[in-house]
Amino acid sequence: MAIRWFHWVNFPVLAMMLWSGLWIYWANDEYNIKVGGLVVVKFFPQWFYEAFNIPFNLAVGMAWHFMFMWVFMLNGFAYVCYTLFSGEWKYLLPGKGSFKNAIKVTLHDIGLRKELPPVTKFNGAQQIAYTSIIIFGAGSVLTGLAIYKPIQLLWLTSFLGGYKTARLFHFCLALSYVFFFIIHVVQVIRAGWNNFRSMITGIEVVTMSKNTKENET
Repeated sequence: MAIRWFHWVNFPVLAMMLWSGLWIYWANDEYNIKVGGLVVVKFFPQWFYEAFNIPFNLAVGMAWHFMFMWVFMLNGFAYVCYTLFSGEWKYLLPGKGSFKNAIKVTLHDIGLRKELPPVTKFNGAQQIAYTSIIIFGAGSVLTGLAIYKPIQLLWLTSFLGGYKTARLFHFCLALSYVFFFIIHVVQVIRAGWNNFRSMITGIEVVTMSKNTKENET
């Protein structure tokens, strides 16, 4: 139950950090994908900010971003401590066969494999995803501090390749959260309503068949 509490605290906090991060990024939205000098994808065009009614206010965006940063850091630290002291890390940390299992699970999910690997508390794909998101979180904190205080934390900024490189890493990590969230929601929807309800409440409803009830009596 406790691990789900950390999970659902992170969701609104991360959403607010992404939202306020867009306010900050708009002040210098320089990233795009080019092919032969032609801009194929721009992060983000003017219509994007207008469609989502994102205000052009750097100061307010930074204030909100830094406020939720502390909640994000503290919740992440508490989550890591909980997994370590509760022993949950044994189920979450990828093992020797996790990558092979993750490939089989992925192939099954996209319809290229009929048989699903043996069901465990967390399959290989989940272990890799949940471990990666912790690493991404630590990366976001470090790159965020590096671009927030590039002079005071010059050693950290330099270690990350300089201000521009640290900012690019920070931006890519933000995109990875969005990608992770989309995949996560799709997987939950595919798993059914009972799984979604258990994620929120921590309670899984098990329906017993008539034969099972008769055997128990």
